[in-house]
Order: sequence, then C-alpha cells, then structure tokens
Amino acid sequence: MELVLKNVSREFQDFTAVDDINFTMKNGIYGLLGVNGAGKTTLMRMICTLLKPTKGHIYLNGKEILEMGAEYRQILGYLPQEFGYYPEFSVRDYLMYIASIKGLDRFAASKKADRLLMQVGLGNVQKKKMKKLSGGMKRRAGIAQAMLNDPKILILDEPTAGLDPNERVRFRNLISELAGSRMVLLSTHIVSDVEYIANEIMLMKDGCFVQTGSMAQISASVPVKAWNTAVQKKEAQRFLKNYMVSNVRQLPDKVELRILSEQKPHIDAVCTELTLEDIFLYYFGEKGGESDVLL
Repeated sequence: MELVLKNVSREFQDFTAVDDINFTMKNGIYGLLGVNGAGKTTLMRMICTLLKPTKGHIYLNGKEILEMGAEYRQILGYLPQEFGYYPEFSVRDYLMYIASIKGLDRFAASKKADRLLMQVGLGNVQKKKMKKLSGGMKRRAGIAQAMLNDPKILILDEPTAGLDPNERVRFRNLISELAGSRMVLLSTHIVSDVEYIANEIMLMKDGCFVQTGSMAQISASVPVKAWNTAVQKKEAQRFLKNYMVSNVRQLPDKVELRILSEQKPHIDAVCTELTLEDIFLYYFGEKGGESDVLL
C-alpha cells in the first residue's frame, strides 16, 4: 500500500497552511512533528478527505483519494484532536453507535467492539458512561472507534494531548501494537510520542516539511552536536546568550547545561548522542541570545 502526496497545498484566503508537500508513505508508523500552527491538522484533514487541497493531489496506490470516495473511507480510521460523543452513552454503546454509522454488520461489530475494548484496556469499564471516563480512557475509546473497520490507514491527530506520562506511555505502546501491517500517521508536538515508535519522522514548520527520515537520518542531517557541561553560575548566562541550550539543571554550586554546537563549547564539555528533543529545538526553538533564563 502506498499513499502519495504530490504538490499538496491548502490555502485559507491569504494564509497558506500547507505549502507544496511531496511525500510517500507505506506501511509503518510515521510521526508528524511540529509546533502548534505548523499545518499538521490541515494536512491530516486533507488525507482524511475532510478538506480538499487547493493545489496538488493525494493518491492511494495510484488512485486519487477524492475520486475513490467510500472505497477509500472504508479503509480509513481517524482520531481527531477533539472527537464527539454522546456523554450518556456507555463506552460499548458508543462503539456500537459508531459502527452503525460506518455501516458495519451489527453481529460483526459486536464481536469487534468486544475485542477492541479488551485491547485498549477498557473491558472492565465498558458499561461506564462516556462522560465519566478520564481523559486517557476517552482517548483509548477514540482509538477503539477508529479501529472498528480494521483500517489499513490510521490517522491520529494529537492523540496524547492532555494525558499524564503514564497514559502517554500506555498510548504509545497501544499504537505500536496496533500498527502491524497498516499505515499509521501520528501527529503531535510532544517529542517523546514519536521518538521511540516512529519508523519515519516528518518535521513540519510553516506548512512545509523541513526534514524527513528515520531518527538516524534526521540526526545525521543536523550540523550541531550535543554537549553536556557544568559551569559556574556566573558563567551560565554567557552560554545561554551565545548558544542554543536544550536543558538547564541547577546543581549545588554549578549549572549543568546541554548545549547544541558544532564545536566544543567548553573545555570540560562532553559530547553525547543527539535526541529528538535536541533536533526539535534546533529546527523550532529559540537561538542563543533570544531569551534569558533566571539563574
């Protein structure tokens, strides 16, 4: 299976939300990473046929998805940032309602709902009303509804927004488990959501992909290295002004800094492996001198 985005753009009056995207996706997990307003949701809504590109085309196995209509939607699962539900419905009733909207056979849908409820860890609360669920449980119910038709393409828009660290870990593990032989596109601005599970990462800024590839490929494309060093507190502000600093940690008598730099920034600095958070800062963060940190 191959999904091809060819010269895809989307404009809203005088604002270009997505600008001439060219990309090909196959089976696996793709992490779409960028700050809020980068154009991620607009791009995903076009892939889901909820928005039509102003320019360009999206093809699945050579067929334009807008022309495929129901044939395309039958293999698509979508979890938007905010998904609607009837608060008085039980979790299971909610899934059965969504299954009816998707046109699934009731008997088959019932078996599928039971299986998914167990898979997403909601089997013991399936009779609970949706309004009574925690944020994490609601997101898991959202994943379940997106999986009802056993989609070959699964689109998840900010699926872990507002979740606590434990729920985020559970959610990432669930996504990895569900990936299997399908294409999963996961949009987020939370770096850790994609660092360990994505086969390929797309960094999006101002409607464009600024870098794409595996973690190793993206890391190799960045001209800076990550350096850890501890300096006197009176020296720290100088480094903050002159370098891109991805982490600051107070020690009893010093300040530990993680600095992104092409050259060794301090005599005692130790070079370490770049993380996706470092790379995110390099592409989207503040340059040295743009902000002061209270020390």
